Amino acid sequence: MTRMGLLSNPLLLGFEEIERLIDRAGKGANEGYPPYNIERVSAEPGKSELLRITLAVAGFTREQVEITVEDNQLTIRGKQHDDQAREYIYRGIAARQFSRSFVLADGIEVRKADLANGLLAIDLVRNEPERRVRRIDIGEPKSRG
Repeated sequence: MTRMGLLSNPLLLGFEEIERLIDRAGKGANEGYPPYNIERVSAEPGKSELLRITLAVAGFTREQVEITVEDNQLTIRGKQHDDQAREYIYRGIAARQFSRSFVLADGIEVRKADLANGLLAIDLVRNEPERRVRRIDIGEPKSRG
């Protein structure tokens, strides 16, 4: 028995990759740490739209955070290690690891990332695709002879 996908309509040819992206996005939706915001930064007239993802990563240094983009998936990972030289009387701030992923649409590019005051800001730019119209000529019928 074949699996009927979300985009199995015969008029949606070649959208299998989008269905895979939807599956990937759904798998990462249950993550709770670190908290994040996504905002639209006002674009100047005639320029590309700017989006910003801000993650609360208090206690992490630049060296402890890694940002990668692979196959339209933005992944942010943080790794902290316990400082064995410290003796805690009470420990409410745990050294922890995290991984948060975002699926990016075609045309979205990571412009820059900054870490300040415990907030990691990642700026994304949406490049508008070039609009093309192409005329398709209809071929002559082949002779049957």
